[in-house]
Amino acid sequence: MAIPNYTYLKLKMSGPNGIITVSSAFSHAFTCDREHFELAIVIVNSSELPWLREPSALAVLDYNKPTSSTAFRPLEETKAVGIDPTDPTKTMQIGTQLPAK
Repeated sequence: MAIPNYTYLKLKMSGPNGIITVSSAFSHAFTCDREHFELAIVIVNSSELPWLREPSALAVLDYNKPTSSTAFRPLEETKAVGIDPTDPTKTMQIGTQLPAK
């Protein structure tokens, strides 16, 4: 059974002749922490490197390519309704089976 005290960088544990106290300096603890951090970064980078080297397909779609036969089609009949009375080319499609309200 050991009791670490991270504030004072001490570790106390029971020993055969009483309490054993292990001490350290802040600079030594910082150096060890930095080395472990750098080691962890190297391990993570080395495990991800083969995955990053794999070729990947382009994710950009060609929007100029014609769509397939499964293009959007309304499920019910629609009709064109004028939006702007001054411009007859501005229309929108609405369903003919819509309720009155």
